[in-house]
Amino acid sequence: MFASSKRLNSIVQKLLEPIERGQWAAGQMLPGQRELAEQLQISRPSLREAITVLETLGVLRSLPGKGVLVLDAPQPVDVTAAQATARAATLENVLQLRYALEPFIAGLVAQSVDDNALSQLRLLVMDMREAVEDRNPQALASAYTAFHRKLVTITSNPIFLSVSRQTAGALEQSEGPALREPEHAEQILDEHETILRAIRRRDSEQASRAMRQHILNEGSRLGLQLQLPAT
Repeated sequence: MFASSKRLNSIVQKLLEPIERGQWAAGQMLPGQRELAEQLQISRPSLREAITVLETLGVLRSLPGKGVLVLDAPQPVDVTAAQATARAATLENVLQLRYALEPFIAGLVAQSVDDNALSQLRLLVMDMREAVEDRNPQALASAYTAFHRKLVTITSNPIFLSVSRQTAGALEQSEGPALREPEHAEQILDEHETILRAIRRRDSEQASRAMRQHILNEGSRLGLQLQLPAT
């Protein structure tokens, strides 16, 4: 269940280590994604996922039309420790948290998204489609997680960012089993394309509804009947 979390942690550390060594100092831009992925010997979707994680940790910031900026020299970041709380949770706990937060976040993003952030979301959905076509569940997991993390970073809400840091392993717990099934992968891709279309139209209500349905579907794919408030 935690293979995705361990893989992500390894990629994040691979990117974080040269920053902590001062190879890329605060105020500098990281190399372009193609060059950086080659340097670190990782795929570009995995690199984008790691960048999104480090944005939530306050280490990096994506700047429209410029690239990725290194922020003030970070204190050592223990990503594994940040995942501990989520690892103690059940899948139902995780999906309840996601049901409470992510539809609101998707609706908020639809109201405020700029062209640069929208382009990043589109790119992540394209990564998902390519992974589905290639039948590559690991690449699909990377793009899936990066998409949901990117939604959090787009809000710029420090409370959402803090929750994201504290539950760093939650997405990996809830998406891992479903993404390994080919028929589920197609469904998950379709659901994210629906979410993206609503965000692109700046339709906040539809974006929230599509995200809520996606999370309910995740529960069904995992064989869970979520305990939710009566409506």
